[in-house]
Amino acid sequence: MIPPGETIGILGGGQLGRMIAVAAAQLGYRCHVYAPEADSIAADVCAQFTCAAWDDAEAMAAFAADCAVITYEFENVPVGPLGAIDAAKLAPHPRALETAQDRLSEKRFVAGLGGTPAPFAAVDDAAGLAAAVEAIGTPGILKTRRDGYDGKGQWRIMAPADAEGLDLPPVPLIYEGFVRFSAEFSVILCRGADGDIRFFDSAHNVHESGILDTSTLPAPDAVVAQVPAARGLAGQVAEALGYVGVLTLEFFATEAGPVFNEMAPRVHNSGHWTIEGAVTSQFENHVRAICGLPLGGTGLAAKGVQMRNLIGDEAHDWPAILADPANHLHLYGKAAARPGRKMGHVTRLMLD
Repeated sequence: MIPPGETIGILGGGQLGRMIAVAAAQLGYRCHVYAPEADSIAADVCAQFTCAAWDDAEAMAAFAADCAVITYEFENVPVGPLGAIDAAKLAPHPRALETAQDRLSEKRFVAGLGGTPAPFAAVDDAAGLAAAVEAIGTPGILKTRRDGYDGKGQWRIMAPADAEGLDLPPVPLIYEGFVRFSAEFSVILCRGADGDIRFFDSAHNVHESGILDTSTLPAPDAVVAQVPAARGLAGQVAEALGYVGVLTLEFFATEAGPVFNEMAPRVHNSGHWTIEGAVTSQFENHVRAICGLPLGGTGLAAKGVQMRNLIGDEAHDWPAILADPANHLHLYGKAAARPGRKMGHVTRLMLD
């Protein structure tokens, strides 16, 4: 158990790290952020900040020496440089990063546990794409196997002809068949080092242009009916990885049951509602888990909750948002409100 007063290391400097640090401070911990970008919004609320490249061995060693435990705020932290850090200090274990960083490995891993992902095939070149489209059919979506999020690094293939003119990037790719679904939802769990697992209620997620727009609870019956099976798979994933901390799996609700979409070995955008809407937020429970503390309750703190992301200029509507006393506003402190950029979120509680 890591007592309050110790330092938690956070790899990555974005808004998830910022919210982890706020939750950690409430429990009496200090936080130290490591990120290659100088304009870290997580560092704004942390006691220390190391701005250095991921492969700067000297800086990484000094950072690790200062921290009692080290966690991640996004899944694209390079795994190689973490080999110099005692694995016992890293939570979750880097094997979770390795699994989630490659979409092909991730889907094979989940399928091996009995989960059902969308039809998929590896693509390395134009011939491979043509073969994948022929085998799986259209419509489908071509993705980079690594990196890419919020709709980046993706190409929709609505007909075979769409694949013929693509200028493919020189990186490994994966082709996935479209899934007919009635709703999207996520399973967010927190697993302690002792194996205790707590599940948050599953929100109904709605995306716009590949970016999460809203997460709403209670979810519709189409989602609720499939949550038990999805939780069963998520629990298997956590156990297989020896996971410690918050883990998120995204699903499509279909006529045949839950279809796995992707995994995030970290706190998740679709769980931001938990800050005000759950007994214990995903961020606090993540801190509790990685520090060996007892996990907090995950039940709803209101009859209903809706979280809405504020994208680009939407963040400038803060006066109107705050004029509604039911709203809880979170602005991330980002300087430039670019199109498609998550600038904050607003959570509305339904108490009646």
